[in-house]
Amino acid sequence: MKGRLAVFSGPGKPFEIREYPLPDLEPGAILVKVSMATICGSDLHMWRGHSQIVAGAGPWVLGHEMTGRVFAMGPGVETDSAGQPLNEGDRVVYSYYLPCGRCYNCLQGQTAACPTRFPSYWLSASARPHFNGAYAEYYYLGPHQSIFKVPDELSDDMVAPLNCALSQMVFSLHQVGVKWGDTVVIQGAGGLGVYGAAIAKDMGANQVIVIDKFEERLKLAAQCGADHLINLDELSTSRQRIGRVRELTSGRGADVVVEVTGNPQAVAEGIPMVRQGGSYLWVGNINRGRTLEFDPSLIVMANRRVVGVATYEPWAILKALDFLQRTRSKYPFEHVLSHKFTLDNIDAAFEQADRGKVTRAAIVMG
Repeated sequence: MKGRLAVFSGPGKPFEIREYPLPDLEPGAILVKVSMATICGSDLHMWRGHSQIVAGAGPWVLGHEMTGRVFAMGPGVETDSAGQPLNEGDRVVYSYYLPCGRCYNCLQGQTAACPTRFPSYWLSASARPHFNGAYAEYYYLGPHQSIFKVPDELSDDMVAPLNCALSQMVFSLHQVGVKWGDTVVIQGAGGLGVYGAAIAKDMGANQVIVIDKFEERLKLAAQCGADHLINLDELSTSRQRIGRVRELTSGRGADVVVEVTGNPQAVAEGIPMVRQGGSYLWVGNINRGRTLEFDPSLIVMANRRVVGVATYEPWAILKALDFLQRTRSKYPFEHVLSHKFTLDNIDAAFEQADRGKVTRAAIVMG
C-alpha cells in the first residue's frame, strides 16, 4: 500500500504531493491514518522562512497538530500510554516529539526541555519511514511516543488542535502558576490565545483580558471565557493598551500576562502590564534571531518573573482531553477551526492562514 504526503522544500516554494509505500513497523511503533491536521503558528513561521526549527537535509513533511485512527500496530503494542486497550480503528491523539530520556534535562524531570525532542523534524521525507509530519495521509509514531485514545463524544474538529495548541496552553499555564482569583492578560487570540482564555478561567482566574486586532478572533475569545477584549485598532498605541489593563486591575497590573503572538514587540508591551511580583509567560516567540530592546529594570525592580515554555509533557495531553470533555458544552471549541481544505489544496490553506484572520485552518484527509 501507498500513502500521499505534502512535501515542503523551502520557503517560497509550493508544496508537492508525493506518494510513498507505507513503512514496515518496528516493535512498539504505530501507523496512524490521519483524518485531520491543523496549521499551527510555528508551521507558518517555517513556511515563511522565519524559523530555523527545520534543519538537516530536506525536503520535509511539516505539521504536528493532528488526529486520526490506528491503522496498524507493531509487535508489542497492546495499550495506549494511559494503559487503555488499543486496537486498529481506534481514534487517537499523540505526541509529535520524543524526549531522549538520557540527557541532563530529562534526568532532572524536565522532558519538555530535552534538546533533542524533535527527531522527526530532522528527517527527510525522501527517507523511510517518510511519514514524519501531519500533512500526510499517514503518520509513523515511533516506539515510546505518547498516544491516547479519544472519547467518542469529541469530534475531530475539537481534537485536531489539541496537540499542540490546547496541550501547550494546559502545560504553560500550569508552569506559570495561574491561581484562583488571578487576572490574566493574553496577547493574541489565535488558537493558543482562545484556548488560553478558557483554561485560565477553568483554573480559577477571576478576570481574563484578551488582546488582538481581528474582531472575529476576539468574539471567539469572548465565547471561550474572556471577560474583556482589547482591539488593537481601537486602542492603537501601547500606552493606551497598558493603560486599559491598569484600569481593569485597579492600577496594579495583571497577575499573569501571556504572549502567544510570535511578535517580539509584544513582549516590550506586555511586561509593563504585569503587576509588581507578577509573571510574564512567553510562548509564541519561537523564531531565532529576532530581537527587541527593552529596559531590564522593568523585570528586576518590580520583582517580575519571566517564564519561557516550549512543548510540554505527555500528561498535558491527557489533561487536555479531560478539559475538552468537561467543557465541550460550555465553550464552542469546534469553532476554533475556522477554515478547512483538502491535502491537494494545502497551498491555499497556508496562504489563507498567512492573512491572519484564521484562528486555525485544517487539512482534512480524504
